[in-house]
Amino acid sequence: MAGKLFYYALAPLLFQLVAGCSDDKAASDRTQVKRSPARSDHSAEHSRLVVVFGDSLYAGYGLKQGEGFAPELQRALSRKGLDAYVHNAGVSGDTSAAGLQRLAFTLDGLPRKPDLVIVGLGGNDMLRGLSPEQTRANLDAILNELDKRHIHAMLTGMLAAPNLGKDYADAFNAIYPDLAKKHSVPLYPFFLKDVTGQRDLLLEDGIHPNAQGVDIIVRHVAPVVASSLAA
Repeated sequence: MAGKLFYYALAPLLFQLVAGCSDDKAASDRTQVKRSPARSDHSAEHSRLVVVFGDSLYAGYGLKQGEGFAPELQRALSRKGLDAYVHNAGVSGDTSAAGLQRLAFTLDGLPRKPDLVIVGLGGNDMLRGLSPEQTRANLDAILNELDKRHIHAMLTGMLAAPNLGKDYADAFNAIYPDLAKKHSVPLYPFFLKDVTGQRDLLLEDGIHPNAQGVDIIVRHVAPVVASSLAA
């Protein structure tokens, strides 16, 4: 518990340091997304298409190719007997507003309609102290767009750092369960469960999971994804 409180107390400062070091990478990621709208159809080899749509936690920040959330989730689903291609639509540095802005482009660039879109945004909003009301509105709009396109969705949530205050934490932490209930979508409540505050599971920045941390995340999330695909 002490490790978690220590992490959360330093999270805003650490984020500023990481953001300062990764602006070029985030810009590069966004450029890559804009230039390459997923027309290379690896999904054709698989019966299901899953899109992970989020920030650096989804993008695989600081990890080698094949170690990030998307490829690890694909392998986990395969072990469960599910033939799915997991398309990585994570962009480092994205806020919920940035995600909403690129959602239509991302979906339109896919080779076919996905069977499931997993939405994981809001962490950068929280670390920057942005309004929970705006984060809620952006995520609500993302889920509305997916619903309008008749695309099944799933949410992965985040928790606010305690040093942001009780009022902020109460408003932010309620976003994910409220929206999951409103839109009738599955929710994995805290994406970094059992990873936050564990130094051996994090990169040197103390925020992003290393390969071992991703393994734990996928172990927790994969059953929810599998159930979502079976629904």
